[in-house]
Amino acid sequence: MLKQSLITLAAAAALAAALPAQAQDTGIWLVRARAVHLDSANKDDTGNGVTINNKWLPEVDFSYFFTPNFAAELILTVPQKQTVYSNGVEIGSFKHLPPTLTAQYHFTSLGQFRPYLGAGVNYTRLSSVNFNSNVAALGLSLKNDSWGLALQAGVDMPIGGGWILNADLKKVQIGTTIYSHGADLGKFKIDPLLFGLGVGKRF
Repeated sequence: MLKQSLITLAAAAALAAALPAQAQDTGIWLVRARAVHLDSANKDDTGNGVTINNKWLPEVDFSYFFTPNFAAELILTVPQKQTVYSNGVEIGSFKHLPPTLTAQYHFTSLGQFRPYLGAGVNYTRLSSVNFNSNVAALGLSLKNDSWGLALQAGVDMPIGGGWILNADLKKVQIGTTIYSHGADLGKFKIDPLLFGLGVGKRF
């Protein structure tokens, strides 16, 4: 997935270079909508081969530019349902809501190719945790809250009238603790790689 993401970012750069020059967009607000692919790291130390499914999800973000180079971005989605597996066998599901806030530096001297780097914090809330009847005797449950770091790299490509195309890559720390009848079985880390493509409007 990382290789595919880098190839897509390179293609986006080539597209930006091919676009005709447009007037510099200077609005302090930028709103984007993205389609994002979640690729879970599936790091499990319980010894039970715990994994979740990868999926596409919708994302919307709001950026505020304090200067032409420095911005803050709030990244949002709706609660996402994930299927939980143990050694490849479905055992349940949960939903997660992962708002993320990043501080960004935008490079503004490259014309229509406007890359940025960001770093910040993620808070994820797990809810609607449901395990199948075949594992009910284990009394499984999950820790509901997760805090972690977020790293980001992307590029905006203005296409005129304040509109932009966007490609974005994030690595986010998200994890939980798995319990059996209240006893700690170990950690499960989602730590997803999130690759998104979208459009935005600067105001």
